[in-house]
Amino acid sequence: MGEDDQLADVLTALGPRLRALRQARGTTLAGLSSATGISVSTLSRLESGRREPTLRHLLPLARAYRLPLDELVGSHTGDPRVHPRPVVRGDQTWIPLTRHLGGGLQAYKQILPAPAATRTRRPAQGSHEGHEWLYVLSGRLLLALGDEDVVLAAGETAEFDTRVPHGVANAGDGPVEWIALYGPQGERMHVRVQPADG
Repeated sequence: MGEDDQLADVLTALGPRLRALRQARGTTLAGLSSATGISVSTLSRLESGRREPTLRHLLPLARAYRLPLDELVGSHTGDPRVHPRPVVRGDQTWIPLTRHLGGGLQAYKQILPAPAATRTRRPAQGSHEGHEWLYVLSGRLLLALGDEDVVLAAGETAEFDTRVPHGVANAGDGPVEWIALYGPQGERMHVRVQPADG
């Protein structure tokens, strides 16, 4: 297959790929337009294949989806490495460990720095559809799950139904790091939605 044929195949598959990616992320055309600055009508034409994308379209889309450009367009080179781009929400850092290619579980390494002061209240809790699994790598993590507080040390694991209100905080005097697995609903709630205090 020549380069022209490969390019044609990538362009033919790009519209449906963009639509599937947006739908898997639970994003509307209006929401994506707001995040990228690309009009709803242009996004719709890109997804239907009625408009050929340019870098002016692809770069904002890659940023919005936090994907390398080659993964966005489906011309991945076969390199198995994930190139994480950390996301910071409040004082918590999220490092993606999996590619965002649609539905299914996503893995993150999460880090909370050493607390600046003694914690005086429980962490804020939220709930949503889904299931969450976490594994503490180092430090001590407070998991406020419903009315219970559980402190997890390095090497300990927890899993729970995320319809139960839950939140996390640093329970030690140094940084805490853990791995978390989220389904699509949990990822949207924890990673994609800007917190109210942000």
